This record gives sequence, C-alpha cells and structure tokens, in this order.
Amino acid sequence: MSGAGADTRHGIEGVNDAEAFLARLVRLERTALVRLRPAGTPARTALWARLPWGVLAVRTVAGAGAGDVTVAAGQLLAELAAGGAALPTRHDARWRWPLPPAASRRIETLPGAELRRLAQAAADTLRTAGTHGVAGRAVGQRALRDALLDHVAVVVTPNDEPEHPVRVTQRTVQGLIRMGFLGPGGSPGPDQVQVRAAGRWVGLVGPYGAVWSQKATDLVVRPAGTHTFG
Repeated sequence: MSGAGADTRHGIEGVNDAEAFLARLVRLERTALVRLRPAGTPARTALWARLPWGVLAVRTVAGAGAGDVTVAAGQLLAELAAGGAALPTRHDARWRWPLPPAASRRIETLPGAELRRLAQAAADTLRTAGTHGVAGRAVGQRALRDALLDHVAVVVTPNDEPEHPVRVTQRTVQGLIRMGFLGPGGSPGPDQVQVRAAGRWVGLVGPYGAVWSQKATDLVVRPAGTHTFG
C-alpha cells in the first residue's frame, strides 16, 4: 500500500455514490473497513470492502482518491456527510484480504429479476427453517445461514470451457442485493448482471457495483486437528 507520504485528503468527488456504498456497508458491519484504490481509469477510485459473510464488494466513484489506503468506513462516511475533505486515520495494516485480478472475462449475463428471486427464496427458506426447523428438527440460526450462503445458486457453463462450470453461491448473490448494486426493482435503466471470472475468482457485476468471491474448490481444507487459532 501507499507509504506515509500519501495525500491527507480523501479525493472522492462522487460523494453521493460513495455515501450510498458506505451507508449500506456500515449497516451490515459497524466496524467495517474500506480500501480506496485507483480504479485504473483517470479520476476514478474503487472502494473495496469485505462483507461479513466473506465476499468482497466494490463500487467505483468519481475522484482521483488518495492512492491505496484503508480507513474505517464509518469515519469516511461521517467525513463525507459533513462535507469534509480530510482522509480519516489510516488502517492499512488491518486490510488482510487479496483482491481479484483487474482483468476478468464475461461468462454470462443474467436478468436482475432472477437474482432478486434467488435472494428472496433464500431469505424465505431461512425464515421458515428458523421457525419450523428442518424435517421437524430444530437447527441453529447460524448453521442455517451458513448452509444457505454456501449453497450454489447459479451454475454457468462457459461455451469455450464446458468442462469448467462457474458456480455462483448465495454469498455472492446476497452481497449484490444487500449492497444495492442492482438498484430498486422496477426502476428504469439497466437491470442485468454479468457473471465474470478472473483466475480463482467469480464475480457478479451489477449496474452499481460488483461482488467477488474465491471459488470454494480453491480454498485449502485441513483436518480439524491441524487448525491454529489466533
């Protein structure tokens, strides 16, 4: 990340877009971090955040930004809401997650309505199972949530690599919906989502932002006895 000589101003000009992103992020996790990075195009900044269920969300806003820096999302939101230009206290060392490669390829385009339906179906399942159990047996709310988030909601088969289907889990779908990257249903404008792949990453790219996750098959699984906790 950038060194100590980085700009002390946040450099964000697309305040409304940034506030929308940060407000949703802070509602999901009050202590969330946001990483500001050059977006690869002039005078644009990518806002990256890790959502509580382990996927990365990104929205690109206007403004040259302050280089590559990480700050508390709530503090940046408060600064923007007050009309200020100062960069909040940096927490670069607290960002510990890799980012997907800049280059990705489109695998498929899906209608936004279908992703809303999938997200709502998962929410309904969680609500029903939490109330009535599964097969008549009570199941912990967290176990139910994790099982639903890991469920593969969409499978897309690339035309050029049919032997390597791309699997999109509910974690990614929920991230797209909960961060408002589709916008309100029935609103004018584009309502399509691209399924994209970049190495070990799978992403959903909506009109207002994207959510990325690493393929589950690429995660290292170790026997429980070898885990270390810290």
